[in-house]
Amino acid sequence: MTDRWLVALDIDGTTVREDDSLSARVADAVRAVVDAGHLVVLATGRSQSTTVGLAERVGIHPEWMVVANGALVLRAEGDRYVQEHVEVFDAAPALQRIVQGLPEARFLVEDATGFRRYTRGMDDWNLEHAEEVEFDGLTVEPAMRVVVMSPDHDVEDFLEIVEGMGLHKVSYAIGFSSWLDIAPDGVNKATGLQRIVDATGIPRDRVLVVGDGRNDIDMLEWAAAGGGRAVAMGQAPAEVAAAANERTASVEDDGLADVLEPLAAAGSVTA
Repeated sequence: MTDRWLVALDIDGTTVREDDSLSARVADAVRAVVDAGHLVVLATGRSQSTTVGLAERVGIHPEWMVVANGALVLRAEGDRYVQEHVEVFDAAPALQRIVQGLPEARFLVEDATGFRRYTRGMDDWNLEHAEEVEFDGLTVEPAMRVVVMSPDHDVEDFLEIVEGMGLHKVSYAIGFSSWLDIAPDGVNKATGLQRIVDATGIPRDRVLVVGDGRNDIDMLEWAAAGGGRAVAMGQAPAEVAAAANERTASVEDDGLADVLEPLAAAGSVTA
């Protein structure tokens, strides 16, 4: 018998592979942890709709989810999800600064309702419940999340450009490819997970987080600082691995299953 853990899982590069495929072994391991009574939370930069879709693919209905990199915390209420907490911000100053440094960039802005406004060229993103707009149309509503893509730059050049922009009063994370996620100031996956800890009473030393990207650094550091388990995937960049206190195999080698299977095998949680 074990105590209940809060198990926070990044999606892309952790739960699913780069091509969005889902390993049967990983899906089985996630379900086994849920069946054992642990609280599995999907913590992702994705939108609500794509996060719910992934949960359905795995075969779970999480009690809580952290989406849009912490800007939106969702709680299950029957078969649906309600917004437990949402953060928005005026994205115009950041967007103006970014477009000056990256004039060929492509943009997507998501508001508090999940509606997306995007500029031409965002063809690889989920564009349901969305409309294409000119640059000035991106900021007609406060933003919950902003995505910036610059396919003409490699990651290192992109990192240098973005780091030199001096973005203020926003939280941002850079992906493996040349894209940037922007959240409200001080908001990240860790702040969303802290709200769930506060609501559930699960202590910080029984928090397990697993991630692979730069937008996972805050939640890895948060879990480690609280005495919990902070696990970086095998393919994580050095700065992400440095934020963790454990490392597992890569997503291609089912590293998440290696972490979850022993937890599930330990038995059901105590009442």
